Amino acid sequence: MSRTSNNSDRIKLIVFDMDSTLIDAETIDELANAAGVGEEVASITEKAMKGELDFSEALLERVKLLKGLSLENAHDALDKMPLMPGAKELIDYLKSRGYKTAMISGGFTMAAERIGKILGIDYVVANNLLKDNCCLTGEVNGPLTEQGSKECVLEEITGRYGIKPDECIVVGDGANDICIFKRAKYAIAFNSKPILREYADIVITEKNLEAVIPVIQLLESEEGQVSCIRNA
Repeated sequence: MSRTSNNSDRIKLIVFDMDSTLIDAETIDELANAAGVGEEVASITEKAMKGELDFSEALLERVKLLKGLSLENAHDALDKMPLMPGAKELIDYLKSRGYKTAMISGGFTMAAERIGKILGIDYVVANNLLKDNCCLTGEVNGPLTEQGSKECVLEEITGRYGIKPDECIVVGDGANDICIFKRAKYAIAFNSKPILREYADIVITEKNLEAVIPVIQLLESEEGQVSCIRNA
């Protein structure tokens, strides 16, 4: 994929995935480890992120395995998840430059809201794990339960800000980000699965989000033109 920037169309919004992008973990895998079903869930996660399994089907199968996990143990597991190196530095830079930021995560609000608050993300959207008697029920609902849900949420967020998807940069790592990679002005594959790189303008293999800063600076420059940038 290649696109050429139009300097009259300034990027206004930067959109991030959460798992393995803003955090150095997969939320559902951490919950699965706490529930004692880590290997089974990790296998399903890997297939979904490679595009080998439908996202919605994979989500429901994995969440079902979390049934009975106490909220206390769930929060303990999620609170230990580390930020991706460079996440705070990148978001602080973007805020200093006047960009709006959003997180669109197929993960869960019990993690996403906390991470969004820590980083100062402007807009956070994720799914909800259902609860009963202080335990997870093994069910999930929310706006991001289908394969193409991220595109619908991107449309909603940009509409709220009065902008268009092609005034955005998106940053993600898995197959469920393909739909928003196709809509954004620039798409950055960060430490991503091979399938996503096919749809990216920029590929960053360094596991540090500060590597995104010089890319943003290039796009801000008067001569900023992107064909394909690869950071090996």
